[in-house]
Amino acid sequence: MTSALTLPSGGPLASSRPEKPTGSQPLPFELDHLLALRVPGLIETRRHIHSHPELSGEEFETAALVHRELSLAGLKPRLLPKGNGVICDIDGRPDGPVVALRADIDALPLSDPKDVSYRSTVEGVCHACGHDVHTAVMLGVGMLLAQLADLGQLDGRVRLIFQPAEEILPCGSLEVIEAGGLDDVVQIFALHCDPNLPVGKVGLRVGPITAAADNVTVRLTGPGGHTARPHLTVDLVDALGRLVTEVPTLISRRVPANSGLLLVFGHASAGTRYNVIPSEACAAGTLRVMDRDTWDQAPKIVAQVVRDVLAPTGATVDLEYLRGRPPVTNDARAIGVLTAATASALGPEGIAETPQSMGGEDFSWYLEHVPGALARLGVGRSGPNVDLHRASFDVDERAIEVGVRLMVQTALRALAAAR
Repeated sequence: MTSALTLPSGGPLASSRPEKPTGSQPLPFELDHLLALRVPGLIETRRHIHSHPELSGEEFETAALVHRELSLAGLKPRLLPKGNGVICDIDGRPDGPVVALRADIDALPLSDPKDVSYRSTVEGVCHACGHDVHTAVMLGVGMLLAQLADLGQLDGRVRLIFQPAEEILPCGSLEVIEAGGLDDVVQIFALHCDPNLPVGKVGLRVGPITAAADNVTVRLTGPGGHTARPHLTVDLVDALGRLVTEVPTLISRRVPANSGLLLVFGHASAGTRYNVIPSEACAAGTLRVMDRDTWDQAPKIVAQVVRDVLAPTGATVDLEYLRGRPPVTNDARAIGVLTAATASALGPEGIAETPQSMGGEDFSWYLEHVPGALARLGVGRSGPNVDLHRASFDVDERAIEVGVRLMVQTALRALAAAR
């Protein structure tokens, strides 16, 4: 597995493998033995990817690594048109169904402060959302399923999708779909790291498991001037203050409370001097909402409230509302497959209920085309956990083996159910 990699040296691997849970079942055809041999290499691969992160849309080296490793496993991966993602079919029974498994591969624009041997070597870029784990897990799944296919024991075709640009808009999932990633697929599954769950637990939920997420940018312009004479200007600092404090509250009054609509500005800027009223100001943030109907209405609601709030200020308003992604809505049958797979891989105690989060995930666009489900993979470490999208985020690497075992079981059960 690691023969084609230049890997970081130093630092112990995971100290121990997860204990085999009561009630779990072995993988078929002695794949447990093969997995045990592969786990150290998968951990090293995860650490290599963590040390060499790439921003959304720029995942060329990561995609090349994935392509190389799948090729070494005897598979025939193909790069996406831009070269920053990979699709790979594992061909089993030719008349069987096609099931897809997706991993995202991009990193975030954050500096890595961790004191570990696999700390990011790229300034200002860090795997703070676990996509390095997702990638390593899916490589392990590919190796095991390739073995089953060679033995003639794969009941259809499994498509591995290594997707770029999950963290930005436009979403990378749309590139995959345009490239034919969902052609003939009957179900699709994915995992996402969850630091709030311990290793050995998998969070499952029927229905919406994430929120819709859009980007909102408001640019204000007007004649600036001296702070001694604001009546001769349009006071954009005042207008900006009204925008960021009043608009989020007012839009929440236009929709049902249980829709969970939330507008939060993460950026606001205006001016450079204490005694000069600026001629430009800007605020940008995300709008998140838990149900699809309210998401469909959100652009009109935001536009109306922004106009109403800012009209008295005299500012010229340019509103950019960028549609992001709908909620990930898990199909009940697909969750049934994941539930059975979790029980097989981890025993019944591995199944955990999980709430709908306000985070966005572009896996939702796949589910607009085919049924499927996203599960949360427990990666919690001992001591206080660090949330996703913090630069200091890290995982318990024993979760990699758990993830491989779970997704192999998921693929096999999904193929059997689709026959």
